[in-house]
Amino acid sequence: MKKIGILFHPKVPATGTKAREIEDFLKKKGVSVWVCSAWDKDTACEQVKGTDLVISVGGDGTILRAVQALVPGSVPLLSINLGKLGFMTELSADEALQKLPEILKGKGWVDERAMLRAELVTRGKRAQVFYALNDIVVARGEIARIIRVEASIDGQALTTYRADGVIVATATGSTGYALAARGPVLYPQSRDLLLLPVAPHLSLAYPLVLPPASTVTLRLETYLTATLSVDGHINLPLGDGDTVTIKQSPDVARFLRIRPRESFYSSLEEKLKGK
Repeated sequence: MKKIGILFHPKVPATGTKAREIEDFLKKKGVSVWVCSAWDKDTACEQVKGTDLVISVGGDGTILRAVQALVPGSVPLLSINLGKLGFMTELSADEALQKLPEILKGKGWVDERAMLRAELVTRGKRAQVFYALNDIVVARGEIARIIRVEASIDGQALTTYRADGVIVATATGSTGYALAARGPVLYPQSRDLLLLPVAPHLSLAYPLVLPPASTVTLRLETYLTATLSVDGHINLPLGDGDTVTIKQSPDVARFLRIRPRESFYSSLEEKLKGK
C-alpha cells in the first residue's frame, strides 16, 4: 500500500491522538498518509483519489461518516474502535499498531456491505439523493405526536403507518436503530432490506424483510413537521406530501477485515451487550 488516509472523530481528543500515532507509524514504513476529520466530508472526498486504504478512528458513528466520503468508489475502510460500542469496527485501539504491519503486507479480506439509495422529493424543490449504510428513517419532529406515513412496495400499497416513525434498514443497520425498534438481526452480508415502524399505534406493527430488488416509497401525511434521517447524522425537515423512495444502492461499502469470516455469530452477543 502506497497511500493511506486516516479519518477521525474531531470531538473526541483521543481519536486525534491515535490518528497522529498511526500516521507517524505509517510514514516510517514509507507510506504516504493524509489525515482528516470524518466530519469534513468535502476535504476527505478531495483526498480519496489514489488512496489504497482509509482508516477510521472512532466508533460506529465515525464509520458512517467515513463511508459517505468513500461512496461511490472502491477504497476499503479499516476501522479502529475508540467509541463506546464499535459494532462495525475491526480493531481495538490497543491492537492497531500491532496488526498494521500484517495489513500492509496484504493480509485480510474485503467485506462488502449493501447500502441504500434514497431519493427525497419535496414540494417546490429538486429531488435530492442520499446514500446510507445503516438506515433511512422518516420520523416525527420535535412535537411528540405520531405521524402518518403511506408505505408502498414496488408500487403496490402496503399500509399507512401511524407511528413515531418508519425505518428502512440494511443488514448492517439491523443491529442499530432497527434492532431497538424490535426488528430482526440479519446476517451482515445479506442484501435484504428491513421495513418496520417505530412505536406504531393501531397500525401494522411487525417488521418486514424485503428482497434486495425491492423499492420502498414512504409518503408523509402530517400537518406537523417531521424529519428525514440518513444514518443518524444527515437530518432534514419534512412536510405533508413529501416522498422518500428507497432502494438498494448500486454501490457497496467495502471493509477490510482480518478477523475470521465466521466470527459474526461468535461475537454477536458480546457486542450487543456492549462488552
